[in-house]
Amino acid sequence: MSTQDGIKIWSFTGKMKVLHLSWIAFFISFVVWFNHAPLLAVIGSSLGLTASEIKTLLILNVALTIPARVIIGMLTDKYGPRLTYSLLLGICSIPCFMFAMANSFEQAAIARFLLGFIGAGFVIGIRMVSEWFPANELGTAEGIYGGWGNFGSAAAAMSLPGIALFFGGDDGWRYAIGLSGLLSLVFSFIWYFNVNDTPKGSTYFKPKQTGAMEVTSKGDFFLLLIAKLPMYAALVLLTWKLSPAGVDLLSETGANIAYIALVLLYLLEIKQTYKVNHQVFKEEVPEAHRYKFRQVVVLNVLYFATFGSELAVISMLPLFFAEVFSLDMIYAGMLASLYAFMNLMSRPGGGWISDKFGRKKTLLILTAGLALGYLAMSAIDNTWPLFVAVIAAMACSFFVQAGEGAVFAAVPLIKRRLTGQIAGMTGAYGNVGAVVYLTVLSMVSYQTFFLVIAGTAVLGFTALLFMEEPSGTITEVREDGTIELINVSGH
Repeated sequence: MSTQDGIKIWSFTGKMKVLHLSWIAFFISFVVWFNHAPLLAVIGSSLGLTASEIKTLLILNVALTIPARVIIGMLTDKYGPRLTYSLLLGICSIPCFMFAMANSFEQAAIARFLLGFIGAGFVIGIRMVSEWFPANELGTAEGIYGGWGNFGSAAAAMSLPGIALFFGGDDGWRYAIGLSGLLSLVFSFIWYFNVNDTPKGSTYFKPKQTGAMEVTSKGDFFLLLIAKLPMYAALVLLTWKLSPAGVDLLSETGANIAYIALVLLYLLEIKQTYKVNHQVFKEEVPEAHRYKFRQVVVLNVLYFATFGSELAVISMLPLFFAEVFSLDMIYAGMLASLYAFMNLMSRPGGGWISDKFGRKKTLLILTAGLALGYLAMSAIDNTWPLFVAVIAAMACSFFVQAGEGAVFAAVPLIKRRLTGQIAGMTGAYGNVGAVVYLTVLSMVSYQTFFLVIAGTAVLGFTALLFMEEPSGTITEVREDGTIELINVSGH
């Protein structure tokens, strides 16, 4: 079977071998990232956790992923995906083992916080796949990578409770979590010895400087600094959630230190961004080397609404079905997992449609569908037949995940040597969305929660009108000073 001339799903050679190993690496990183979710009830009783402590573990799990995706994006562009993914999978097995051996809430919380880093693995494969596939196959390839890898969270939910039961006893969950860490450690070696950063004879383009994203005009310099603010705002929100005003994990002093640190970090970021980009204030960047940062901002907003809402909805959907339709949690959880199950086909589907019909047109249609899907979900109540509510959730999920596929069909076409950083920033916006939506959910009804997501989708649709369809070529300079033109016209 092949979805296009060049994508032969059953092949395991050349670029297809790289694609398969990439989605498996991402799949494992998601299994490890969400390995606690299906076992929370058992972990809670084993460690004697309160309900608010369990919720805190969920928040901590996504906290570090926001800065991690940006940092990992930079490291990927500088050192290449082969080394970066190998180290990430190997090093993150350590906090996974720490969590498996935790005996108190504090130990579990520190391990969960550090495990947020593995959620950044996604960014590495985006750059790897973009090196191996031409523009007319890139949406499909990135969609397969994202969709099949993303399925790791659903696979963890399906398999880990069974593994914990197999080992049995009070410590069954520890073995299940420890095994996922071992899998991550073993695969870090398999990955390193089986992939290359680029096909033979290709150049791996690196940013001229690291430490901040390159921009190519004065306006884009200020737009980049504004675009960074929502990430810091999300981290401020998380700090507030952990302070005495929220779940009281941080003391008043600890929270204030965190706030000051975030302000100082942002000031440092301004300094670094100026250091990398000061030349744009002195001379114009030649037309051939420019890219429009506005394109990145539009994709950030869309990923905020798509992946952000997916992470938030996966967290709350079992409870939503259980409460609205008076179901037991296991049945509600199985119905809710259908939302994540759609990833296997929807995300590759979104990428494939993008390759066929163009990036912008596909994104406009999917974003409109997204807004209507969440509008429909806001109307669900106990008068609806259950099967209609499940169909509405699955239809909404198709637009969400196909939208994610379409966003990352466009990301690698903006500026090749910055692909890791652009993917990192867009990916981080997905986590910012999750933090914002989950915070909204803790303050309002389910109906309002779905309406807020629909509203941000409308905002994304409006932003899309300012995006340009990637076309023609992007110019990159080889080490020896010669120029390579990379085709970015998808169809």
